[in-house]
Amino acid sequence: MFKEHIRNDLYLSLLQMRHAEELFQLIDSSRSTISEWLSFPGNTNSAEDSRTFIEKSLKRFSSNNGFWAGIWYQGKLAGSIGFLYLDHKNKKTEIGYWLGNKFEGRGLVTSSCQLLIRHAFEELRLRKVELNMAVKNTKSRAVPERLGFTQEGIIRSYEYINGDFHDRVFYGLLKEEWKGLQQPLNV
Repeated sequence: MFKEHIRNDLYLSLLQMRHAEELFQLIDSSRSTISEWLSFPGNTNSAEDSRTFIEKSLKRFSSNNGFWAGIWYQGKLAGSIGFLYLDHKNKKTEIGYWLGNKFEGRGLVTSSCQLLIRHAFEELRLRKVELNMAVKNTKSRAVPERLGFTQEGIIRSYEYINGDFHDRVFYGLLKEEWKGLQQPLNV
């Protein structure tokens, strides 16, 4: 199935049922840091929950409406990334991602995003890629800023997580902007 090498120590591969236990263990071991910004760890209480997520993701992939892939670093599952949807009519998508806390600061998400952006523009012939995250999530915000995305706006009180409302910042990158920013996939 889908597997794409980015560099010698890094590749993306579609999450499959056999990854459910490893996915759950990664989420569980990083629950406190991931939960600070994302709601899904609160709904992931067992490997069975990870299986359900993978099943839904594979259905999304088979219906050409996005996917989630594992980010594999030095042979270990480090996190996940994917297209949250594919809007074929408006020729756009949104990338979502997260990493286990042991894998942060290695450029894994930036390199993985570069691959997905290239795929969106070259293979899927989309016109726009979007990213959004909590305004206070500075580590996550660094990715679109590093990749040349434009900040398009902030929605106040967008999401309620762990007893707090979080404002959400939206970034966008158009195909014509990306052509001038292309970098090798080895950040």
